[in-house]
Amino acid sequence: MDRGEGPEGEPTVDGVTSADGVTDVDAGGVALFVDGPNVLREEFDVDLDDVRLAAEAEGPLVITRLYLDEHATPGLIQAAEARGFEVVITSGDVDVKLAVDAARFAAEGRMDTLAIASRDTDFKPVVETANGYGIRTLAIAPGEFGRSDALRNAANGSVTLDGDTKSESVSDEDETTAETSSTQ
Repeated sequence: MDRGEGPEGEPTVDGVTSADGVTDVDAGGVALFVDGPNVLREEFDVDLDDVRLAAEAEGPLVITRLYLDEHATPGLIQAAEARGFEVVITSGDVDVKLAVDAARFAAEGRMDTLAIASRDTDFKPVVETANGYGIRTLAIAPGEFGRSDALRNAANGSVTLDGDTKSESVSDEDETTAETSSTQ
């Protein structure tokens, strides 16, 4: 899968070589990265199953990671793992670890789509980096009042969770209509 050129003209390669030297030419699908402290807040009442479904609507999941800080309760960790999430515990703010992991996945071409569930504008550079590698990006917001417009605008598509999962992505029909209108 040729990703073209990465950010700042860095060439990318077909396939992905893992740490053990195995190349996966068929790498693809959706990599879901969830900013736990910003999404799993009482005021949003987000269910991890809804986050997963929003990402799965873009294609098969290749990884589902939930990033939490050291204050996460054992019950939350256990519930996330039971739902198939790989839980990554960090000391302090989870943003840096999530951003580095997502950027690394993009650079290695380990996904076709990067889905980030957060309300944090700090992830805009990660979305822009993935876009630079030709990777589709999806911003998943925990609710209307927990949405980062900057993150949503940087991504190719967006979903706002508010009890029901709904896509705010521009549909192909809307895109065609917009293109027709702009050429007239």
